[in-house]
Amino acid sequence: MCGIAGIINLGQLSEESLRAVCSEMTNSLSHRGPDDAGIWTDTQGCVALGHRRLSILDLSPLGHQPMVSSSGRYVITYNGEVYNYLDIRKKLEKRGEAPAFKGNSDTEVMLAAIEAWGLERAVQQFNGIFAFAVWDQEDKTLSLVRDRVGVKPLYYGWAGKSLVFGSELKSLTRHPHFDRVIDRQALALFFRHNYIPAPYSIYQKVFKLEPGTILTLSGGLGCLEKLSPLPSEAYWSAREIWPSGGLNAWQGDESAAGEALEAMLLDAVQSQMISDVPLGAFLSGGTDSSLVTALMQSLSSLPVKTFTIGFHEAGYNEAVFAKKVANYLGTNHTELYVTDKQTRDIIPLLPTIYDEPFADESQIPTFLVSQLARRQVTVSLSGDGGDELFSGYDRYFAFERLWRIVNAQPKMAKALFGILIDQLPAKVLNALGYPLNSMFKRLGYGDEKIGGRLKKYAGLFSDSSFTQGYRMYVSYFSAPDNPVRDTEEPATVFSENIDSRCVLDHFQLMSLLDILTYLPDCILVKVDRASMAVALEARVPLLDHRVVEFAASVPTSMKIRNGSGKWILKKILRKYIPLDLTERPKMGFGVPIGEWLRGPLKSWCEDLLNHRSISVEAIVDADMIQRLWREHLSGQWDRSNQLWAVLMFLSWLRQTHRS
Repeated sequence: MCGIAGIINLGQLSEESLRAVCSEMTNSLSHRGPDDAGIWTDTQGCVALGHRRLSILDLSPLGHQPMVSSSGRYVITYNGEVYNYLDIRKKLEKRGEAPAFKGNSDTEVMLAAIEAWGLERAVQQFNGIFAFAVWDQEDKTLSLVRDRVGVKPLYYGWAGKSLVFGSELKSLTRHPHFDRVIDRQALALFFRHNYIPAPYSIYQKVFKLEPGTILTLSGGLGCLEKLSPLPSEAYWSAREIWPSGGLNAWQGDESAAGEALEAMLLDAVQSQMISDVPLGAFLSGGTDSSLVTALMQSLSSLPVKTFTIGFHEAGYNEAVFAKKVANYLGTNHTELYVTDKQTRDIIPLLPTIYDEPFADESQIPTFLVSQLARRQVTVSLSGDGGDELFSGYDRYFAFERLWRIVNAQPKMAKALFGILIDQLPAKVLNALGYPLNSMFKRLGYGDEKIGGRLKKYAGLFSDSSFTQGYRMYVSYFSAPDNPVRDTEEPATVFSENIDSRCVLDHFQLMSLLDILTYLPDCILVKVDRASMAVALEARVPLLDHRVVEFAASVPTSMKIRNGSGKWILKKILRKYIPLDLTERPKMGFGVPIGEWLRGPLKSWCEDLLNHRSISVEAIVDADMIQRLWREHLSGQWDRSNQLWAVLMFLSWLRQTHRS
């Protein structure tokens, strides 16, 4: 992996300043690419491209970037890996379309493919994880491209009269004319989801390029509306490939589907094991990471290096399960049991690592396991994506049951019950609804008092669509209880009428919504920033686009069996590992944030949550936040998820706006 940055200069910077500013933007990404650095500028002083390199393939200087194509027409700065580049190279050579290659990097092959076939056709041939910018010196256009699922990040926006782009927000902020104006609407989305969904970012005039798209920029940039994302073209879309009326449905039986998927996964893992540097795997002991590790070990003549973080709190410790899997497979396993202090010491680093508010608390163990792996390897494979593709989340089952129960009630009764929930205080609902606790526990909910659950899901009793209901279910703060003052949320995927445009069952629809939002904007952001902060490349074989397309084609009955998801993956896994080593309740990858906020993190919390300091910012509702804090301290409610979002925002705000 690498870090990229660049500028289209519309006259505000001199030629000398253009190079200097691009260099500063690029060097801010040195953690993503500690091995090499490069800057390229055109002779007119209009364009600058920057690159920081983490050498994975072709470690020689022949892989240096930015790289110019053989004809001199195209210049590329590129972050990622194209796993099938050798196949593409052979295809170019067979057709007589290949230049005289100088090295063995995927970058050089990508440029040759773009030159031979054009950008969009070439990108459709790339199998990998990537974000890149390519400058066409003939047409004077800059194209920004992002991989299909959104593994690699790419931001773009305006700094004064310049259009700037980069792998992380910190590179854009290094431009001297960058304006750090917070986008309050995007912040409202953050408090709903605990992350900011694409195309938005925490700053006005800055946007995330959406997965599977190409954004081509030419003349007249100064006339474009700078407060809105620019229109891009999709070359691949999960919306299109996910089942719609059964047009792409799998035609074989379950046995044939399992064989096809296993062959596809073996090919994906094998292609992602190509590396000129040491390689390993994250191993939690669950289905997804165990399957990836098992496939790796079956393809390797040497023990695969595997890595796990352990916690002393039993409810958060997966290391014991991972060790059993590692012992069975014979991997070279490393585990680290971390102390409370080690994990808490990561917290002050989070605003710098993530650049914008981000509040998935598993960001802490993800950073720790990346840090552990980097001591021995430069590349690590992970099992991310299995839950979204194969219906693995417990919440899918809990929400689908809740939705069926609610919608089985008469319309009038639902409406009256919704009004009652909205009007009555939570304490009254706790008393009146106590008998419902057993029902909610059967649905898979924890021990939070019934009043809080009923308040959160009150909107389900209105005439909401399934998509709108699922958004309520996965929200941390819901309007009108969002703590951001006087603002409305902008449109997202959840605002679209997806329900009426495609023929999907509830599990397919929840998967699609997560693939479009939660997966690229939370899970993959978490892994990318945590791993790249320590210059570790994380690869995700379950998100090979062929696997995604296959998962879209198989029916839900092949994914769900006996009230549990990922059936087809588990059948494959049984060929490599005994069932009893991986079959266990889903634990997640978190830390005991709720206990820490009341205990060792209490003083840090109270410093950030000081009523006066919050009021000075005049961005969020200080009274609401203080109420949440009091409720959490008293034990009346578990407000840890909501408070963690508030704390991550305030910590980010303090570090980025008072330095």
